[in-house]
Formats: sequence, C-alpha cells, structure tokens
Amino acid sequence: MNYQETIDLLYSKLPSFQNLGKKAIKPKLTNIIALCEHLGNPQNNFKAIHIAGTNGKGSTSHLISSILQESGLKVGLYTSPHLKDFSERFRINGQKADEGFIIKFVKDNLEIFEKIKPSFFEVSVALAFKYFSDQKVDIAVVEVGLGGRFDSTNIIKPILSIITNIGYDHQDVLGDTLDKIAFEKAGIIKNKIPVVVSEYHSETHEVFKNEANVKESEIYFSEDFYRISVKSETLTNLSLKVKDLKANVEYELASQLVGNYQIKNIQGVLTSINILKTLDFNISQNNIVDGIQKVIINTELKGRWQILNTDPISICDTGHNENAFTEIIKKLQQVNAENIVFLLGFVKDKDVNKIVNLLPKNSIYYFSTFNSNRSLNSENLENIGTKFKNFKGVFSDVNHAIESISKEIKKDNILYIGGSTYLIAEINNL
Repeated sequence: MNYQETIDLLYSKLPSFQNLGKKAIKPKLTNIIALCEHLGNPQNNFKAIHIAGTNGKGSTSHLISSILQESGLKVGLYTSPHLKDFSERFRINGQKADEGFIIKFVKDNLEIFEKIKPSFFEVSVALAFKYFSDQKVDIAVVEVGLGGRFDSTNIIKPILSIITNIGYDHQDVLGDTLDKIAFEKAGIIKNKIPVVVSEYHSETHEVFKNEANVKESEIYFSEDFYRISVKSETLTNLSLKVKDLKANVEYELASQLVGNYQIKNIQGVLTSINILKTLDFNISQNNIVDGIQKVIINTELKGRWQILNTDPISICDTGHNENAFTEIIKKLQQVNAENIVFLLGFVKDKDVNKIVNLLPKNSIYYFSTFNSNRSLNSENLENIGTKFKNFKGVFSDVNHAIESISKEIKKDNILYIGGSTYLIAEINNL
C-alpha cells in the first residue's frame, strides 16, 4: 500500500468520530492498553505532558511545545483531529510524521487491528506513542481527544497534567452539567503528579480540588500566579501585559495566537512552565517570550484565527462550541467592519441553537455542508438561515462558497468561516 491507500484503509476499517460521532467512541481503555502492550508499551519510554479541556487545549499544547522547542528540546506533539492530512497529528519540533513510518505501522499491525477491532482514534494514539518512542523525543505534549477519564491518551503517566477550560460540549458523551464534564476532564489527574488548571467556574473548582486530593496531587490554579491583560490587539497580533504575582515582576509578551481567550491559556502555560523548571527543565525567559511569539511558525498550527485572504479579509477558526463562539464574536465585534459576513457549517449531533442564539442578528449569513456523514444537511441549514434577515443561502462546497461570497461582499466586510473543524479542513488554501 502507498500512503493514501493506507489512510483509506484506516477510514474504511476503523470507526471514526468524524463519520460516526458518538458511535465511534469506546468508553474503556481496554483496546488502547492491548494495542500498546502489543507494541511493547512505547508510552513508557518518554516524558509527557497531558492536556485536557473543552476549549484551549489545542492552543495550550502548541504554546508549550513551542516554548520547549525554543529551549532546545526534541518535542513530540500529538493533537486531533487533523485538518488536511493524518500525519499532522504526530509532530516532532513542528515536522509531521514520516509517511513511511505510518505505512509500516499500519502494515505491521493489521493482524492486531483485526483481532481487537480498535477505533480510528485508538490506532492514532498508539501510533503516536510508538512514533515518539522510536524517535526518542525528550518530551511529548499529548492532547486529549475527548473528555479525559476514558480517552485513549489517558494510559500515559505524565510529569504534568493541564486542564484548560470546561464548557458545554459533547454533552451526550461527557454529561449535561459543568461538574459532570469537569469530572471526566479531571480523569487525567494522576497520583502525585502536579496538575495546572488554567480556568475554572464555581461548579468545577471543587471537582478539581477533590480529585487532586484523592490522587494526592499538587493543584495549581493559574490565576493565583499570574495576571494578564491586553496591551494592544490587531487581527494578527496580541500584545499582553503580564504580572507574575509570586515574583512581583511585570513584563510584556506578544502572541501569534490572538483573541482575549488566549489570556487564560497563556496564564496556564506560564504556570506550567514554572512547574517544569522545578522538574529540572532549563527554560529561559527568552525561550518563553520567543516560544509564544513564534508558536505558529514553530508548530505549524493551522485553523486558529487564521487569515486566509486580505481582499476581502477572510478568517477561519476551528472553534465550534458555545464558549468558543462567545469569544469569537467578541473578537469580531472589535474589528471596524461595516458588516461581518458569516459562512458556517455544523455537525448534526451538536446543539446548534446555543451557537445560533449568540450570533449578531444584523450580520450577513451563508451556510455550507461538508463531506461527512455528521454534516448538518442543506434543509436544516436553510431552517437556521430563516432566523436571520440577511440570510443569503446554502452551499454544498466551502471553497465554492468562499469564492462566490468574496466576489459579492464589500471591501470593508470581513468574511468569517467556522462552526465545525470539518468545514475548515476542506478549505483549499489553509
């Protein structure tokens, strides 16, 4: 098999969340344990940082990876889902996994796949662990796929756990209240392993404290250590004022990741870096400053407030739940544009009404389906569109939509594309 045939085989043989949603999830660790035992337990051969959260875990993972790269380490980074290519899930110092490794991994392990029938995600996690082990990374930053307690990544024993944010998402899997969702995310807290909480609510604070007490783990709430405010912000840059509350010093940071919501993420990152320093990681202030300023360059992060075009200004973002859209709309409303034009697509197993209710009523709206069984269909998107007086129509292809809309809208409009990671993944010039 060549590379594309290998990936096609994985999608055809293994249940994937992209196509099946909840049905693809196996809420046990049995399969990943069996897979990794078959591989010689590669997850035990490298140090790891484990990151969970509703929003912010992707940004946090990339920020920490970038800082560690700047400190001279060989850093593995596992994230999901991928946008364009499966190999994006497995990076070492920003470079995607070698296609030859993926081909060989699948070929060598087809027999065990047939035997235990793992999910697509379980195979990708096992592949990540094997790749990082074989490549002898100094440390791996491992992002949870969904939840935490029964997520396949949760068989690692990290040196640090991080929980970024708790919000309402995947409630059919994780629970319908913030404390239930927090309990699932807190499942990544390990015995006597420190945990950083970047952000919490009154409903989640005690959940995290109790779980940390049970596990005899030191817990660090990042707002007790840092205060961060915005100095200035543009579409592409975020300048921040930082106060280190313990050292009583102030300094400035510039971030390639923009939006006020990055404040909480960066608070958690800075707190985490301080803990890593106590674990004998040699990380300088310059490493921190450069790592945050060059996060997109260092890790090749895509799809986070990414500028696609400048005439008209076109932005895409993978934020896809109520919390994310609250922050996205705040950011958009800071921009001096006569009208914001939205091009949105959604998965059908999400409570879209919560997002729709947040959207500004006077903006212009287009919708698009995407190539997945989980895509909300044209008829449902039409029904959503009727809630807006400036609803213009539904497309079946996001690239055709972008091309058509870009020709129609005014120069001082901003086109925002989002609603689903899978919609963003189909943009050609990402």
